[in-house]
Amino acid sequence: MKKTLLFLKKDLRKFAKPSKAKILQRFFKTGPGEYAEGDIFLGLKTDETKSVAKKYEDLSLPELKKLLLSKIHEERVTAVMILNRRFLRADPKKKKVIYQFYLENISGINNWDLVDGSAPVIIGGYLDVSGDSRKILYRFAVSNSLWERRIGMMATFFFIKKNKYEDAFKIAKILLEDNEDLIHKAVGWMLREIGKRKQEQEEKFLKKYYQKMPRTMLRYAIEKFPEAKRQAYLKSKVTPGNKD
Repeated sequence: MKKTLLFLKKDLRKFAKPSKAKILQRFFKTGPGEYAEGDIFLGLKTDETKSVAKKYEDLSLPELKKLLLSKIHEERVTAVMILNRRFLRADPKKKKVIYQFYLENISGINNWDLVDGSAPVIIGGYLDVSGDSRKILYRFAVSNSLWERRIGMMATFFFIKKNKYEDAFKIAKILLEDNEDLIHKAVGWMLREIGKRKQEQEEKFLKKYYQKMPRTMLRYAIEKFPEAKRQAYLKSKVTPGNKD
């Protein structure tokens, strides 16, 4: 086990770029008091990390657990990429094992790229295929953890892609007054994805709640609207529907 992990870590470090790592550490807000304080980057490109994940995709779950506990960002990303690859080809029984493993090690899913790259596939994918209760998404939505709240929202992307919007709207409503910019962006993004498929559905929601939305959330949600309609929302000229 140790030898395999050692080889994986060595392979990641072959691609390390200190100058790029400095840029990424600023981009991902790793400074004191920021959302990813203390996160350490090697400076890999996504394709480079993917190549390592593919090479070690049969890593055991105990090995993956160690990667998810790592302070090195790309090591956690590699673990997530491996879990995704395994989940997509797994039978229902193995999907459940990966889903449960993910929940047990959710503390390692602690930056927005890790969330966005895994929650739709593993959380959304499992809940949709298994038919298990989706109550966990609503627990995430009211969690004290920024990352769990984002997981709750981003998991619905899997449903949205299948034209199932109910959970996305319900969780968006819960998160309307969240204080975190990363939640505003996630909610707005998912609303925009609904609008790309069924704009009338998104607008039904917006007309009820757009005046409560943080500016960033609204901007993300209406980004693909025709310019006149987008400006109308931004300038509060759209007549809201009935309030709940």
